[in-house]
Amino acid sequence: MNAQELRSKYLEFFKSKGHTIIPSASLVPENDPSVLFTTAGMHPLVPYLLGEKHPGGSKLVDVQKCIRTGDIDEVGDTTHHTFFEMLGNWSLGEYFKEGAIKMSWEFLTSADWLNLDKNRIAVSVFEGDADSPFDQEAYDVWKGLGLPEKKIAKLPKKNNWWGMEKGPCGPDTEIFYWVGEPNKIPESFNDDNDLWVEIWNNVFMQYDKQSDGTLKVLEQKNVDTGMGMERILAAVNGLDDNYKTELFWPIIEKIEELSKLEYGDKSDEEYIKDDKQCWVDVRKQFRIIADHIKAATFIIADGVVPSNTGQGYVLRRLIRRAVRYGKLIGIEKDFATSVAEIVVQEYSNHYPELAKNRALIFAELKKEEEKFRKTLDNGLKKLEKCLSNPERNVQYKIEDGLQKQADVYFNDDIVSLLFFDLYQTNGFPIELAMEVVFEEFEKKGVSLNKEKITEKFNKLFEQHQELSRTASAGMFKGGLQDSGEETAKLHTATHLLLAALRNVLGEHVFQKGSNITSERLRLDFSHSEKMTPEQLAKVEELVNAGIEANLEIVREEMSLDEAKKIGAMGVFEAKYGEKVSVYSIVEGGRVVSREICGGPHASLTGALGRFRIQKEEASSAGVRRIKAVLE
Repeated sequence: MNAQELRSKYLEFFKSKGHTIIPSASLVPENDPSVLFTTAGMHPLVPYLLGEKHPGGSKLVDVQKCIRTGDIDEVGDTTHHTFFEMLGNWSLGEYFKEGAIKMSWEFLTSADWLNLDKNRIAVSVFEGDADSPFDQEAYDVWKGLGLPEKKIAKLPKKNNWWGMEKGPCGPDTEIFYWVGEPNKIPESFNDDNDLWVEIWNNVFMQYDKQSDGTLKVLEQKNVDTGMGMERILAAVNGLDDNYKTELFWPIIEKIEELSKLEYGDKSDEEYIKDDKQCWVDVRKQFRIIADHIKAATFIIADGVVPSNTGQGYVLRRLIRRAVRYGKLIGIEKDFATSVAEIVVQEYSNHYPELAKNRALIFAELKKEEEKFRKTLDNGLKKLEKCLSNPERNVQYKIEDGLQKQADVYFNDDIVSLLFFDLYQTNGFPIELAMEVVFEEFEKKGVSLNKEKITEKFNKLFEQHQELSRTASAGMFKGGLQDSGEETAKLHTATHLLLAALRNVLGEHVFQKGSNITSERLRLDFSHSEKMTPEQLAKVEELVNAGIEANLEIVREEMSLDEAKKIGAMGVFEAKYGEKVSVYSIVEGGRVVSREICGGPHASLTGALGRFRIQKEEASSAGVRRIKAVLE
């Protein structure tokens, strides 16, 4: 089964069960300010999981593109990815545990659908604790489907619970597939065995966690499921390596061509047994390059460019990490665009934004790779000079293992300063600086305390108030708790802002993108000239007048064609479902604003507070950007 057949079967199955097919949202989330990227199918659906009615109804299904970098260090094995497609289905107050589990089982095992071997499937359920009971219902459903008790693991919250500090939460049940040899399927499930690969997760939003930590049963119980496209495609085709599926193999072949090395046919385990650890390393490097360039290609296609903050920083890190690993396997010339070309070719039929933004993707990759190769060379030269110049480092002696000439002295402080200098002066990304420098020290036979050096380096870094690891740790947690009242107010203010801009600048102004957090709004709009102070003051005045008038925000559901006919505005380059939500702000019979939108909104403009523009600047050619707050 190829990838497109799998996508189609999944959507077709759930459509036959009464689900509405909805399109994939952008990788840059609009409705969840707690994340830099869309990390799961739930992020575009946050308002609806909180109770707002979805125009597609209460049962939904989609294939959502996602980016996760919280576990970037695990990328390089056979099953982890930065970019992946999530097959997901949702129930917004409709079916619950029994319905979700039975549909999952039918899709996976029925001869009409995926026809997977039932003997190779195991599951886990929540074992219960002092706060919430054992998930007897989920356990009984699995047992009723004929799954042996030894293959239904009872695991704690860290394994089988979804939730944040407060808000909707609940137990989940995870489905695993045995990717080892068919004649060696264990009788029982062990989550420590990597040959049991998680392929699907069913989350049951059953409770509302209060501020004091207590759990209150939700009025609207939701189901949120996610199945990794790459993992299930490998399982369906009997592969133990996601990178051997058609989603990666053409990219791997291009890297083979560029590096003059072979990915190989043996498993990692076989290579280790044959004492060919070097081959395992090569395969890991192939995977990292393929994964990171694919992720970068999709991120740029959704409008992000490399920078030193936020989403742009993550993108820069991915590109530079790929270039670094390319260098390790002998690719000395620029190669990112060659690999990205394969990504565009393989995915454009399903994600047309790749072909549409091909020129931008290649230009940004080429520019960033060229810049980083110079950075890498300069940084390594500085490192070599430091290591070979004992007079600059004369405080603490290295271990005796170094050669006699090594009257070189180092201590944790000196190395930490060296790391920081490489980052600040030469632009080494933090994580990559660590990888490169430690590797070079180890080649020289220098043994250092990595934990102490890392700690000291981080302190230096924090003092300069640069972007730290929160880009991949804190900002990738995601959740519902931050999508609250302030976000709804700022979403509504964005509608008033666009209406005011069209009033002041003209009807050529259209929205080109937006980003809402719980602190501020950002709106990109079509306009070629810098706004004057007078224009900005007038826009502020109009928005605040709309707020003071305390106008009602009215929500209606209709088809996209109907929405266009009544003049509703939207980002029409985006994908919409068959039905959309239209929000109208009307004053005395006059339409102030009418937009297609999926975000949370206030019910009256008077709740917004005072609107203030913080900054107006260029975003890209012919596009300006405004950042504003409510006070």
